[in-house]
This record gives sequence, structure tokens and C-alpha cells, in this order.
Amino acid sequence: MSLAERPNIVLITTDQQRWDTIHALGNEHIYTPHLDWLCDEGIAFTRAYSDSPVCVPARATIMTGKHGHTTGCVSNHAHFRPLAEHDTLPGILTANGYQTRAQGKMHFMPMRVNYGFEHVELPEDFIREGRRYDRAVGYASTIGLNEVTPHPRDVPEREDRVRWTVDRSIDFLDTHDPSRPFFLWTSFVEPHPPFAPPQNLWELYRDRPVPQAIRGDWSATPEAIPPGYLQPTIALSDYTRMSEQQTADSRRAYYSVITQIDYALGLLFGHMKKLGLLDNTWIIFTSDHGEMLGDHFMGSKITSFEGSAHIPMLVRPPAPLESARELLGTRCDRIVTLADILPTCLSLAGVEVPDDVDGQDLLSVAEHGGKDRTIVCDCLHQFFAVLDGSLKYTWTSLGGGELLFDLLNDPGEQRNLVNSSIHARDAERLRSLLIRHLERKGSEFVKDGSLHRGPPPIPRLVERYPVFPHSRTGALDPFEG
Repeated sequence: MSLAERPNIVLITTDQQRWDTIHALGNEHIYTPHLDWLCDEGIAFTRAYSDSPVCVPARATIMTGKHGHTTGCVSNHAHFRPLAEHDTLPGILTANGYQTRAQGKMHFMPMRVNYGFEHVELPEDFIREGRRYDRAVGYASTIGLNEVTPHPRDVPEREDRVRWTVDRSIDFLDTHDPSRPFFLWTSFVEPHPPFAPPQNLWELYRDRPVPQAIRGDWSATPEAIPPGYLQPTIALSDYTRMSEQQTADSRRAYYSVITQIDYALGLLFGHMKKLGLLDNTWIIFTSDHGEMLGDHFMGSKITSFEGSAHIPMLVRPPAPLESARELLGTRCDRIVTLADILPTCLSLAGVEVPDDVDGQDLLSVAEHGGKDRTIVCDCLHQFFAVLDGSLKYTWTSLGGGELLFDLLNDPGEQRNLVNSSIHARDAERLRSLLIRHLERKGSEFVKDGSLHRGPPPIPRLVERYPVFPHSRTGALDPFEG
């Protein structure tokens, strides 16, 4: 494929957007007309997962095509190692003639290292430009940037960071080098907490019904949940203290911010149409991880439950592409991950995919199907899961706690099957897969061929537990992403 024949690629990511927040894919409570358009004109991968669902590891997986447990980046402490030691998606594309641009949140360390991009503009540049807005997008009244109570703001949408991310992306489309194809990564900070929608979008949802938080036979009360699973919630966004009405309001604010992003994307897509770019540009939309949003009394990310690890993944081909016409408006239910973005983009660009990546081409998955992969999830070396077909087995080293779900029949993870006689073999098989994985990694949590749990968390004393630092204001916070 000659340079002139290679397509443009626009990768769009949100931060902390769970899988079930798109109207066209079944959520009748949310407005997402432009994500719906991507579903109608592309492929929706309905079983996409973040294998290490926290900000830095997820983005490192996008950049390298390798899972967190492969690179060793499973927490926000490992900021630079995977990107400094491995080839990156923008680096490979730049070397093959692409103009590469990152616009928005990257969460790289050191902050201004480009890791293969020709040019990077960060949210910090929005502040530098001196736009007159609520300086921290609602952060000024928060402590850890993870509060989930509604924080509507009277800042006009056109002056907000969401709009700035799109405006600067549009500026790149207007000024890109026409002699080269381009790779643009448009990356939103939102809907990451604090949930701070513009007032007009908060009004849109303020009195609307929203889905109730999910409870299960293992999570009927906070006290029934293995305490290790609640530790990220207590550290970041404590839904265990919120009433049903407060949880519903939190969800309304979250939906408001997602709609804000969607409406801004309409401007981006409209400008692409005006410039004729929809005819030769692939669009990929996803998120780095999800948000528990009160399900099972949990908030935030980090665990491998559906709200945290299950993410949206949409791929829209260039408009006239005959080879993809049969896939338009379809859904693919094969398990895919963020590691698949790098090989997909390289394949679209006609560039050889490195042999050592964990991912595979999403288009090949959609076209040929095949057997689901077995995926091991590892976040903070404390929250583990094995995804195999419709089954998900989870275990936490924080005091222990085994759960087994059949997602085909129980997508809300409400029935724990780990002690079911019918599923005893399934539990043992997936447990053994995790044990063998941890043995290969030299984990301290396997002894004599069995899982060996660590101490349970200290309730409410997050600052005294070493893995959850009390200071959440700096770049080294493992949860800030």
C-alpha cells in the first residue's frame, strides 16, 4: 500500500465510560445520537474489556498492544516503563509516514514526553491558554478528583474542556499535512469524576429516570461483600454511604457528561464530513475503563466487574469501503480488549504488526469470528479475573474472595456460582488458569499450587494501607486516572 493510498485514522477515547452508556446499544435512558451514528455506520464490539482497568495501564495497553500483565504496568505508579521500553502505536505510524497528533489526556510521564507522536496537546494546555472557565472543571471543591456527587457548573459548553478538546482536534483537521495520511488521537478527560456537567445538560437529566444500581446475592448489603472488593470504592468514591436517590443523581450527572461529549463529537464528525474526510478515515471509539456507578455498592474502577472493566468499542470504516459494507451496523460478541487497537490500526495502515503483541485485528475478529480468547485481568496485583467464553472468575488478594459469573445468563453479575455444584468444574478450571498465570509471574499469592491471600484491608483507614496512598493530589496517585 502506497503512502497516498493509506487511510487516515481517528482514535477517540473517553475516560471512565462504562460499556452500557450508548442508546443504540440498549440504554434507553441516555442521549448519545453521535455514538448511535457510529453504531449504525460501523461495528459495535459488545464484549470489549480493559484488562487492567485504571488509567495508565489502560493507555499503555493502547499504545503498545500488550496487556498490563505483559508489560508489568498494572497501576498508575508504572507511568513510563512500558512506553519507554516498547514500540508504540504512534511511533510505528510516524516511522511509516503518518502525521501523528495526540489531543487531550494522555497521562504520560514525564508529562511532555511524546512517545512517538509528532505533536501532543494536553489538558494542561487548555489551562495555559487562559480560557475563562471554572479553572479545575469542578475540581476546586474536591480533594481527590474522584468524587461522584453531582457538581453542575454554569460554564458555557463552548468554553469547557470537552469543547476545547474537539475544537483543537478540528484545528488539526484544518491544518494537517495533505501529502500524508494522519493518525489523530482525540482523548477526553471526561466523564472521569468529579461529575461536573454544564448546567443545561444537568437540567436535561435532572428529573429523568435512570437504571437502578445492581445488587446481587453476594452484594445485597455492603457487609456481605468480600471487603477487598470494596477498598477502591472506600478510597475513591464511597457509594456505600449514598442513598438510592443520591446514587441515582450521581448516575444522572454521569450521563449528562457523556451526552456533553457526544454532542461535541457531533461537531467533529460534522467537520470531517465538510472536509470530505469521512470517505477516507477510519474512526475508532472506546474508553480506558469503566465506572461502577453504584452497582454492588461500588464506585470507580480497578476491579474486574462489568461496570469497571467492560467498555464500549466502536469501529466505523470510511464511507464507501465496499470490503466492509456487510459489517456496517453489525454487532460482534467476541471478547476483545484494548490491546487490539494497535494491531487494528497498523493493519488498516498497511503496516506490519509486531509479532509480540497481545492484541489482534478487530476487523479480522468481526469478519471471521472464531473461538473467544481467554483473558486474564490484573489490576494493582490485587484484583484478578479470568474471562473465558461467557464465564468470569474473579479473585482478590486483599483478604480473599472468589466469585464466578455466567455473563450470558447473568450480565449484571448478580448470582455467584463459585460454590454451585453444577459449576464446580468451571470454578476449578478457571481458578487453575489463574494459578498457572500467577506462577509464571512469580506471584507471592500462589503457594503450593493454591491461591494464597494477603491481609484484608483496614476498613475506612485508607491512608494507613500502603497500596492506597492518602495523598491523591499529585501525578503519582495510583487512582487519579
